[in-house]
Amino acid sequence: MSILIVNGLMVNEDNVSEQDLFIDQGRISKIGSDLQSQIATEVIDAKGQIIMPGMIDDQVHFREPGLSHKGGLHTESRAAIAGGITSFFDMPNVKPPTVSLEALKQKFQFAANKCAGNYAFYLGATNDNPEELKRLEPGITCGIKIFMGASTGNMLVDRDDVLEDIFCNAQTVVVTHCEDTPTITANEAIYKQKYGDDIPMQFHPDIRSEEACYLSSDKAVGLAKKYGTQLHVLHLTTEKELEFFKSGDIDSKQITVEACAHHLFFSEEDYAQRGAFIKCNPAIKRKSDRDALVKAVQDRVIDIVATDHAPHTLEEKTGSYFKSAAGLPLVQYALPSLFELVHDKKLSLEQLVNVTSHNVVKRFGILNRGYLREGYAADITIVDMNKTTKDTPEAVRYKCGWSPFDGFEFRSQITTTIVNGNKVYADHKVLSDENFGERLQFKSA
Repeated sequence: MSILIVNGLMVNEDNVSEQDLFIDQGRISKIGSDLQSQIATEVIDAKGQIIMPGMIDDQVHFREPGLSHKGGLHTESRAAIAGGITSFFDMPNVKPPTVSLEALKQKFQFAANKCAGNYAFYLGATNDNPEELKRLEPGITCGIKIFMGASTGNMLVDRDDVLEDIFCNAQTVVVTHCEDTPTITANEAIYKQKYGDDIPMQFHPDIRSEEACYLSSDKAVGLAKKYGTQLHVLHLTTEKELEFFKSGDIDSKQITVEACAHHLFFSEEDYAQRGAFIKCNPAIKRKSDRDALVKAVQDRVIDIVATDHAPHTLEEKTGSYFKSAAGLPLVQYALPSLFELVHDKKLSLEQLVNVTSHNVVKRFGILNRGYLREGYAADITIVDMNKTTKDTPEAVRYKCGWSPFDGFEFRSQITTTIVNGNKVYADHKVLSDENFGERLQFKSA
């Protein structure tokens, strides 16, 4: 199949220009100002719309294998393409957890022919597997994930000697969830003594506190500096933690940092209305923290924006504070929520594309994706900033059936998503049950 996209406004490599794109056999074949003479199977008139590289989400929990009652690679990857996300990196806290090279291999085999978008999987750290982590060589997958805060099963890494070993010997990018568990546990005890099990949800950011995040980020950054580790800190939530990170081109950085779409959108003021439906770890915090994170994206301190998509069933999200699960489904509306910042002139289109596509490629060494370049894989998202998108229960595509943005009307609309040259989403519809996603490839050195 060949596709010709005409009359659109292409956003790519810090440039915005009216360009046509010709796609053939899964690749971007030609880019030019007038390609309408090209013979194509389909022509997409993108007049007045934005053409950008598909978002690459470096942090999702699609829940397979083992937790498919919450979500799955099939359902969540389709929600992702409806949200303009064409590639994703899935986390290792599944059942069984992805904490050995054999488990990683099996997960890739399990994922074959299940994904509407392109995929990679992290290898997870535990207190018991540092020798296994040393065997993960560059090029196999995206990197090593360390939960330095509370996690499921045996995936909390809280022994200093193990952390030293991992940071010293990692051959790939190390990504971290930074929260200090002893601080969180102490805060839980304080609030439980006052409120019992029925702690008001508004205190979640006080329990998963600024101090808990700061202490853990300080440790991770300190270890990376000590050993020269390539470190990427996930889902930053506080203004205070920004002191650990520098402004500049991601190419010049050993230590990088990510923010998530919901932390750039919500603040503690939203707990009153949305309660457990915005409960996540690390927590959504103060309005001043949110505003500081947005500014840090503007100033190139924050390098990447992702989702941390983590669905739970409605039953799992209801009940008292300790019974309601932490985590939000986000991939369908994350990119529209980021376009709100463009509408508000807090981000430029070029900045948005950098943090959702280009910088992910640079940080993790993804091959032949994330740019609109001739010869590159045709992973493309087309966005109309003059059409709206309303999040309603009927529109939600997640298996869990709910969204933290419920009722919000975004000022942009994902009109078309293309994965490996295949038009997979358009006119509010996923167009095929075929799985066009491919395993992402990474630089081996």
